[in-house]
Amino acid sequence: MENLTTQNSQVLSYKEWALTIFISGLPVVGLIMLLVWAFSDDTNIHKKNWSKGSLLIMLLVLIIVFSFMFLFGGIALLSSLND
Repeated sequence: MENLTTQNSQVLSYKEWALTIFISGLPVVGLIMLLVWAFSDDTNIHKKNWSKGSLLIMLLVLIIVFSFMFLFGGIALLSSLND
């Protein structure tokens, strides 16, 4: 258990970070990997926290985008009904 804890808290190299960011940028695979990294027990703690933060930002952006879509979609619908 000690070895696993030490291994999960090691600092990631710049190559590992570059590969992590590249994989997370892929459309479908990236989302799946972010979920795996965020909720897996044997993932590095730094990568796990980064994945959770990335998922939180994605969720917030999704909420904002849908809010604007409903707001401006409703305005467009109302203006088309007036014509």
